[in-house]
Amino acid sequence: MVNRTIVGAHYGLRDWLYQRITAVIMVVYVAGFFVLLCNGPKLDFATWRMMFTPQWMKYATLLFLFSLYLHAWIGVRDIVMDYVKHAGVRLALYAVFVIALLLYAAWSVRILWGI
Repeated sequence: MVNRTIVGAHYGLRDWLYQRITAVIMVVYVAGFFVLLCNGPKLDFATWRMMFTPQWMKYATLLFLFSLYLHAWIGVRDIVMDYVKHAGVRLALYAVFVIALLLYAAWSVRILWGI
């Protein structure tokens, strides 16, 4: 008989759920964006800029990008956990990925609200 002691770990269920939720958010955004592109006028810089001017579009795009970054972090973290055995190398890779994703997030905000 196996006696499993619960120590507060969720055994990956939370991360699995986060990845599914972020994937649904990304699919909904891409589908809506595709419909917007297909029904809009000819794409040029002015049209593209006008499309991202409303606040709801900025927030929707930001939600999509943050979902993408969280989704990527969970995937990269799982891959690094599975394949990098040396703790120091794993920690260094985590630091590189976290810094990169935080910089991408800050850059995304700057781009969206710079329009």
